[in-house]
Amino acid sequence: MLCQRVCQFGQKLVRRRPLETRGGESCLARCLSTMDLVALGVGSTLGAGVYILAGAVAKDKAGPAIVICFLVAALTCVLSGLCYAEFGARAPGSGSSYLYSYATVGQLCAFITGWTLILSYVIGLLVLGASESALVTKIFTDMNLLVLSFVFLSGFIKGDARHWQLTQQDYELAKSGSNDTYSLGPLGSGGFVPFGFDGVLRGAATCFYAFVGFDCIATAGEEAHHPQCSIPLGIVISLFVCFVACFGVSAALTLTVPYYQIHPDSPLPQASLYIGWTPARRVVAAGTLCALSSSLLGAMFPMPRVIYAMAEDGLLFRGLAWVHVRTRTPIIATIVSGTLAAFMALLFELSDLVDLMSIGTLLAYSLVAFSVLVLRYQPGQDLRKNEKTEVEITEVKPEPEASSLASVPEAGNSKTLKSLCNPINTIPTQKYGHTVYGCALLLVLLLTILCLILAQWPSHLFSGDPLCTTSAGLLLLLIFGTTFIIWRQPQNPTPLNFKVPALPVLPLMSIFVNMYLMMQMTPRTWAQFGIWMVIGFAIYFGYGIWHSVETTNDQQPPASSSQTADKNVPSAEFPHGK
Repeated sequence: MLCQRVCQFGQKLVRRRPLETRGGESCLARCLSTMDLVALGVGSTLGAGVYILAGAVAKDKAGPAIVICFLVAALTCVLSGLCYAEFGARAPGSGSSYLYSYATVGQLCAFITGWTLILSYVIGLLVLGASESALVTKIFTDMNLLVLSFVFLSGFIKGDARHWQLTQQDYELAKSGSNDTYSLGPLGSGGFVPFGFDGVLRGAATCFYAFVGFDCIATAGEEAHHPQCSIPLGIVISLFVCFVACFGVSAALTLTVPYYQIHPDSPLPQASLYIGWTPARRVVAAGTLCALSSSLLGAMFPMPRVIYAMAEDGLLFRGLAWVHVRTRTPIIATIVSGTLAAFMALLFELSDLVDLMSIGTLLAYSLVAFSVLVLRYQPGQDLRKNEKTEVEITEVKPEPEASSLASVPEAGNSKTLKSLCNPINTIPTQKYGHTVYGCALLLVLLLTILCLILAQWPSHLFSGDPLCTTSAGLLLLLIFGTTFIIWRQPQNPTPLNFKVPALPVLPLMSIFVNMYLMMQMTPRTWAQFGIWMVIGFAIYFGYGIWHSVETTNDQQPPASSSQTADKNVPSAEFPHGK
């Protein structure tokens, strides 16, 4: 009896929902074009990151190599952006990675994703309608891009290439000629990479914040005119624009001012003073105001949508899903978002919120990559019907004689391995889908251990320590072998407007890089994140798990076979049980 209750409770944690919108047409207004989504993504991304982080990272962590930091961070976000683009083409809905995790991983992981996304977006308030918000964001974003273009051009006009090859002599000269020597940052080893490869990686982990925000495009799936096309295009274009802006501004900044003389709090206005362009400070200040305004609007656009999606599914209080009649926006969720943001801003420093946001976002990105990897190998509805017919035909076949069963145990292992590496069917089935699911979970565990070794004991690993080297070698061997098994499985042939290329390599690379960046966070940040998750688990186990929409569906009479096959996601049950 106890075992049965435990099994039922475990099934509640892994319940999944279909990717379709519940109840047919969405209650939210469809009013956003592709350019609206691009403006939303660029506006929410190009904020404090490009105006402030560039100076702080260049001065203390990377020097002129900050351009490489932005490149690494951009590539990391591109990997996640491709996964978001496929899900946006497959299942455009409000809730972004929360919905994707719910459809593939299960209810508990979906709640964790949504709860961490709420933490990521906890900065401000947006109460306008979606179309009005998009218009305001467009205006601020255009002004921001104009100012950044001015900074880019002025930096290359007045810049000096010698600032990328500074030496100890230059540092001593700057120290002797400065009346404010305490403001000088460290020299490091000089040159283009003064703080080494470790500094580049630490800088990339911080610069990742500069690209956070593009995922807000995926949360607007229920408010876009043509989400299957506009969401992938919006994500790719916004990431490209943001990378060009960050790369250009950071290069111009380090060419204009020696990296150890950069002002960390206001790098661009002080750079204008350094080159003698005093009036340019006002232009940069106006750009900063526009950037922060568009970032505020863009970052807070998705937060009420995530809360709305979770409340609509019953994982948060149902009252949060109420939609305003005139603006057709989740007004209660918006008010609660602003209140929560104000409360968090009162308790935490900005640096703490930035680090917490990075952890939540990286975790959400990893779950989206995992979901893409799993869902691509799952059978569609028509394939499930055919598979069910085949199973019924197989069940009526006569049992083989006992003499023929004697050789089965001897050849069982070889046949199992051969079937994993060389599947018989060319279309996915439930069996192949569960195989990929299990291999993907194993890969996540192996990648986590590998990232932990690389982050905590890099010196032991690269110095040739036998234990670390052997452990890393075995992990890589298992990772490559498991990846090969996934690669050999048949993929779902359902046509989409966009698909992640090079599966399963790109999603796995995204998971690996995201986990490695998460390992760079401090223990204090992890402790704060743990407190946030404890609060979330209290809400989920106290309310969400008992009021979930899937609980209501479980209490209804069993659906017919045609209704069951009409879902786009695999059942939560495994092959050993019906």
